[in-house]
Amino acid sequence: MNKQVCIIGTGPSGLPAIKNLIEAGISVTAYDYNSDVGGNWIYNENESHSSVFETTHIISSKTLSQYEDFPFRPEVSDYPSHEELRHYFQSYAKHFKLYQHIEFNTLVKSCERKDNGLWEVTTIKDEHKQVETFTDLVVCNGHHWEPKYPNYPGKFSGSFLHSHQYKKAAPFAGKKVLVIGGGNSACDVAVESSRVTTKTAISWRRGYRIVPKFLMGKPTDVFATKMKFLPIYLRNLLAGLIAEINNGSNYVYGLQKPSHKFGATHPTINSELLYKIRHGKIMPKVEIDHFEGKKVFFKDNTNEEFDFIIACTGFALAHPFFDEKFLNYREGPVPLYLKMFHPKYDNLFFIGMFQPLGCIWPGAEQQSKLLSLALKKAWKRPSNIESLCEREVTHPHMKQINTNRHRITVDFHRFMRDLKSQIKKAV
Repeated sequence: MNKQVCIIGTGPSGLPAIKNLIEAGISVTAYDYNSDVGGNWIYNENESHSSVFETTHIISSKTLSQYEDFPFRPEVSDYPSHEELRHYFQSYAKHFKLYQHIEFNTLVKSCERKDNGLWEVTTIKDEHKQVETFTDLVVCNGHHWEPKYPNYPGKFSGSFLHSHQYKKAAPFAGKKVLVIGGGNSACDVAVESSRVTTKTAISWRRGYRIVPKFLMGKPTDVFATKMKFLPIYLRNLLAGLIAEINNGSNYVYGLQKPSHKFGATHPTINSELLYKIRHGKIMPKVEIDHFEGKKVFFKDNTNEEFDFIIACTGFALAHPFFDEKFLNYREGPVPLYLKMFHPKYDNLFFIGMFQPLGCIWPGAEQQSKLLSLALKKAWKRPSNIESLCEREVTHPHMKQINTNRHRITVDFHRFMRDLKSQIKKAV
């Protein structure tokens, strides 16, 4: 059977996968639940769609976020908005004529690997079920769409939301809002909601490192590339020192000080949170202890009353189209070579299922180039791939705290080098 490849998702990872495979002369059918390309960068107020917020800008610069073969237009801002990004991805799809290979408004219900090694993919569109057979399956569904909720004793009688449901600040005007979390989404939600609320507070269970978006007039990731020749541990040491010199200690802002080294967690890229705290618009709070009605009791024995709680507590690494007995990455290690090749199934691939200290898309593009070479048999799958997968789990690029979020972390520059070195090995 000639190669017939199924691609799940046409967001920033799925698009380069389609583009590189069709350029290699491989037959592709891509499915997406949305009505256009772009994934969660298509702003939509519908809660069923895990889209960005009304005011979202990317947290990596355009310089280090663009595809190698499709640079941003010069007039695009240093940190593009969701509107600029939606236009970028849709322009990419038009330029490389990808639309004819995509089926939109289509839910991938199940993917089953049959005894003969072929994939049976069941989709639903307009309530019509269809079953197709493919030789290879490429998973590009992202990892920001199934929300994870925190669990605290007691019952909160106000409105409890997840950032998945947060679309804009307007509904919170004149209300008292508590944001849970210290990552990028949490800080963005706190900053944006504080513009209209009576009170906004942010609860951290531990210390986070806040990194500004610009250093010495340059986007922070561009500035940091000056240190990419250094070993990762030394690079992180210097980055942590620069961030602390720029901001001062977290204590100055009433925030917990991180108990870990820089790089042991993903830093939060935000230039407004600390400003808002020092201007009295956001109140820092420690971890929640329990709820009593609208009152939230914190671990420092203080309590406050809130109308809304917005939990910015991340997303599960979920693949609901697989039987969990077949594959389940919700917990534990994710043993994939170069974060894409499965140790056992040689016709199952993942694109974009990694978390760099930087932008995913350039790495997803390089993975897609390597995938096209693998499917053309120009790149040889290593005979010791199982041990290579295990080594990636036991020897990560950097030592991070043990949480589900940090299982798929890579160093941006090292990961790009690793992928490009494999591409060069192709026949």
